[in-house]
Amino acid sequence: MFFGCSTNNFNNKNPYLPNYTFTIDININLPAYSSLRYVNNAIYYPNQGVRGIFVFKTGSGYNAFDAACPNQALGSCSTMTLKGINTLCACDNAEYSLFTGQGAGKQYPMKQYRVEVNGNLLRVYN
Repeated sequence: MFFGCSTNNFNNKNPYLPNYTFTIDININLPAYSSLRYVNNAIYYPNQGVRGIFVFKTGSGYNAFDAACPNQALGSCSTMTLKGINTLCACDNAEYSLFTGQGAGKQYPMKQYRVEVNGNLLRVYN
C-alpha cells in the first residue's frame, strides 16, 4: 500500500512547460539516493519530466518538482540547478524554494509532481 499526498486539487499547469506522463521509483537505500533519508536534502533525477526532477525531503515528507525554469520558455538556460534548499534558474537568476516551489515575485511556481512513500521506496509521478 502506498501512502502520500492527496491528489485532490493538484494543479501543475504552466503555459511554458508541457505535461509528460511518467512514473519513477527511487529506492533511498541505494547510495545515489541515500541523502534523501535526511531532512533538507535533495537529489536531481535526470531524463524525466521536462528537464529532470528534483526530489527533496522536507521533514514532514517529500516534494518533487521539475527542473525546468517555470517562468521561462524552454531554452539553453532553462534547466535549474540546486542551491541548498532552493533551485536557481540561470535565465533570470530567480531562486525557488524546494519547500513550496515558489519564487519571490514570480508568476508561476515550480511544476510539482506527486510523491508516494512506501518504506524506502519513493514513487514520483505525473
